[in-house]
Amino acid sequence: MENTYDDIKQGEKGAWLSIIAYICLSALKLAIGYSTNSEALSADGLNNATDIIASIAVLVGLKISRKPPDRNHRYGHYRAETVAALIASFIMFAVGLQVLYQAVMKFRVPSMESPDMIAAWTAVLCAIVMYFVYLYNVRLARKINSNALMAAAQDNRSDAFVSIGAFIGIVGSQFGLPWLDPLTALLVGVIICKTAWDIFRDSSHALTDGFDDEELQIIRQTIRDIPGVEKIIDIKARIHGNKKLVDVTIGVDRELNVSESHDITEHIENRIYELYNISHVHIHIEPVESNKLGGGIA
Repeated sequence: MENTYDDIKQGEKGAWLSIIAYICLSALKLAIGYSTNSEALSADGLNNATDIIASIAVLVGLKISRKPPDRNHRYGHYRAETVAALIASFIMFAVGLQVLYQAVMKFRVPSMESPDMIAAWTAVLCAIVMYFVYLYNVRLARKINSNALMAAAQDNRSDAFVSIGAFIGIVGSQFGLPWLDPLTALLVGVIICKTAWDIFRDSSHALTDGFDDEELQIIRQTIRDIPGVEKIIDIKARIHGNKKLVDVTIGVDRELNVSESHDITEHIENRIYELYNISHVHIHIEPVESNKLGGGIA
């Protein structure tokens, strides 16, 4: 349990890195975008400005997740980080829709003035910075198995691609295609909404006790292959923050004594912990008649 709390604390470093990066880059993009009349860079800067709020939500979620179990939360507060990821997706949706609206309005009243090339080089610089932030956060998220930090990392990556798109739009406008800049802003909005949807889908799936069925079937087969397990009566799993919980009911020979049955459960637990990133396995044993062996669910 202590290791889990330490992992979550490590995740806070990634959230802080995102916050600092977004503060610096959003200020730079908004200033340069305004001064050079670049709709794409300004949209990108607006995205980063609201990403600050999303990153703060992730940070708060991680901090709450580190609170130990109490009377009202016997399983701990791990799901707070999943809630934080869900909140981050709502914020990203709002930003994406705002960017789309502004881009459409720009198309209706197009500007024939092309942005200065300093806006393009600003976009490239910001893309490089955000990609390195993404690499740091995605590696840390995988290491500590954090949904909230993975959501932040996905946001980091989309921001890097968005800045590259802004660069392409700004350069294109230099060749007599000023409409390419608001077009890129439109694409920016689509990317933001798509990333928000992916985060919302994964977070809501976890909060409603969803679990990848393919992974569950692999775990089922592993348990079924353990000596002494005659059949699997029931198996289910759920995500609890950065933890995976598995509940399984197995059938064993009714002639086995308590000690022998317990040895089978320990073998199952050790095997699951060894092969998969599972935090807790709860095993219930049911005795089965010898003439029914092999007739259960495989």
